This record gives sequence, structure tokens and C-alpha cells, in this order.
Amino acid sequence: MGPLRSVVLCGGGTGGHIYPLLAFADCLRRHDPGVRITCLGTPKGLENELIPPAGYDLRQIPAYQLPRSVNMGLVRTPDRMWKAARAAGKVIDEVAADVVVGFGGYVSVPGYLAAWRREMPIVIHEVNVPPGVANRLGMKFTKNIAVGFPHQPAQAEALRDARVVGVPLRRGIAGLDRNAMRAAARAHFGLRPDLPVLFVAGGSQGARSINLAVSGAAKELARNGVQVLHVMGARNEPVPVPTDLPVPYVALPYLSEMELGYAAADLMLARGGAMTCAEVAAIGLPTIYVPYPHSNQEQKRNALPVVEAGGGLLVDDAELTPAWLERTVLPLLRDPQRLYAMGAAAAAYGRRDGDVALLNFVYEAVAR
Repeated sequence: MGPLRSVVLCGGGTGGHIYPLLAFADCLRRHDPGVRITCLGTPKGLENELIPPAGYDLRQIPAYQLPRSVNMGLVRTPDRMWKAARAAGKVIDEVAADVVVGFGGYVSVPGYLAAWRREMPIVIHEVNVPPGVANRLGMKFTKNIAVGFPHQPAQAEALRDARVVGVPLRRGIAGLDRNAMRAAARAHFGLRPDLPVLFVAGGSQGARSINLAVSGAAKELARNGVQVLHVMGARNEPVPVPTDLPVPYVALPYLSEMELGYAAADLMLARGGAMTCAEVAAIGLPTIYVPYPHSNQEQKRNALPVVEAGGGLLVDDAELTPAWLERTVLPLLRDPQRLYAMGAAAAAYGRRDGDVALLNFVYEAVAR
């Protein structure tokens, strides 16, 4: 298969769609510096904050929220969906795209429709079970389905024949050597080099229940020599943290370089978003998962296979209290051998090559 000349990437709305898109775009460019990469986005999506600064061409098209159920009538009826597809089609024609690669989010649907009307190859990458509504719709137009995790084909009929490629991760994370970077990462945050670190992050939005539990346990953790690096989440009200602690407790609203947090940490406390699960497993970071409770349990399904492989622990949001944290975190951080075994199990489950595996799958789809 010769090099691709032009690729259109669709994915927007949330970081879970945009971060793998960007990691894949970087991989495309590394393997073929001459390829033209065009991203479709909506005027309001998070993609506007993330894609142009990464150096990629972002074209805005109208996109509309979809009903939760998927059927062909949904595609045929709304006039505005065809309007969005026409806008996507104009971009596809202008850049003479060879393939459309979609990562989900409402903006993907017009891209899939426009590519289908042109009988172009479409490749869909999905990380959740059940698949998101946009990708479920796209799956009616293509057999080229790639997934991030080995549990997905077994758990969703729509993904039964999908290729497991892993999740495209940024090079800074996929190539991370935690041991080599630990001292520098701790110095960066003002953490001591000689005491264990609990890294807390509830996803890009933060998680109030996690923030309250950890700040509530702060005194007892500090009294036992545990340092905390706590990303509260940019959209959350800050939670007060005791100030007179004997060891560092570093609270940040947001952290763009998550690899620094991962490198500083001995143990992580996190939600179960697909990107978080993919990243911490790939780098072998032992993690306590607290899945978001008010959804279709997809975060629990994301985290469970890593936990069953021995790479972490799972706790219900309702059970996460300061007392639970003290009972669980302190013995773990005093047991380096157990942490090492958990990290090794996570790394054996995770994979660092999702970007290249997806690229090979895209080459195959175009060659077909």
C-alpha cells in the first residue's frame, strides 16, 4: 500500500474522542510527513481548543445532537443532518480525501454520511461498550471497525467482528518510562523524592465525590507520610485542603501533561474513562478505579478487565469515603512488592502501540 495522500479525521465534543484522534494524527504524520490531515469539528466543541494548537487543520461544520436510538429513519428524515453531511462532503472533496477515520461524537455522523455517499473507505475507532450513538450509526455504512480493548467484541454484538488495535496514545505517554522520569516529575511538582505519592484525577471535568473523599483523608494520609498530587478538575468547585500538613499535598485545577503526574505517582485514584484506562494500563501504573455512577456503567466495564488482570482495584462511588481510602491506600503504599505486581499486571494488559496498529488497519481498509 502506497502512502495516503489525504485523510479526514472526525471526532469531537469530549477529550475521549479528541485525544485518540490527535494521537493518531501524530502517528500519521510521523509515518508519512507529506500526508494532508484535515479534522472535522463543530463550532462549540472542545476540539476548537485542542486541535488547532496541535498544528492540524480544523474545518467547522454544523453538527446536531442525535437521539439515543439509532435507525435508518433517523438518517433519512432530518433535513439538517443532510445539511451537515453536505458541508462535510465539501471538505472531503476539497482535500481529495482517500479515507475518513472517525472516533465518535456528533461531528462524526456527517463525515460518515458524506463518505458513504461517495463510496469512500470509512474506518471507525470505538472505545466504549455499548458503542456511542454516532459510531453505532456509522457502523451501518462500513465493516472497518477497530476497538480499543479486548473485552469489547465479546460484550457488544455490533463489535463482534471488530479488530482490537488498542487506543492511540500521545507519544509522551506511550513512550513514558516512569522510573526514569520519577525524580524529575516529583521535583516539577515540589514533591519529596523519598515518600510515596498518590496521584488523584477524576477525568478532564474532575469528580467532586473523589475530591471530597481525598481531601477528607488528607490529614491521615499525610500523618503516614503519603504525599498527594491532586488534579481537582477545571470545572469543579475547589475543595478545601488542610494547610498544616507535614508532607506535600499539591492541588491543581488542571494538568495538561498527564505523563508528569503518572511519572510522579506510586498509585493512582481515578474514574474509569476509556482514555484513563488505556493510559494507566499502557504505562503500568497501579490504579484504584471509581467508575462514574450515573451512566450506563461503561466506566465500570472499562476498568473491570484491568482489575481482573490484577492491575488495579475497583470501588463504587458510593463507598468511596475518607475512611475507605485510609484503610486501602495506606497498606498498599507500604507494600512495594504488591504495587510492583499490580503495575506489571496492568502493563501486560495494556498496550502502547494503538496508534500504529490503527494506522495499519486504515492502510488495509484503503487497499481493500
